[in-house]
Amino acid sequence: MIDEKTLEQIKPGTRVKVHEKGGQFSGIVLARKHGKQAGATFTVRSKLSDVGVEKVYPIYSPNIKKVEILAIPKKKVGRSKLYYLRKLSDKGIRQKLGA
Repeated sequence: MIDEKTLEQIKPGTRVKVHEKGGQFSGIVLARKHGKQAGATFTVRSKLSDVGVEKVYPIYSPNIKKVEILAIPKKKVGRSKLYYLRKLSDKGIRQKLGA
């Protein structure tokens, strides 16, 4: 389970590291859906071996041990879904988010 303080910080553009039962996955949060409902999720995207990988995590999943907040974007993110980051390079993402 994710504690309440961390749950409030999980927003689009935030860099997170998700510790799950099988290991860990770090990347940028692209979307957060359905608030705090039972089916609420957040999507994390990372690049592994030059291939984009996305994982969708249910917020109330028992498989998630801990979520670490690595960085919060310096600029205000103007959208709630950052799907356009899929087409950008790493440098483009840094410029857009001010990281």
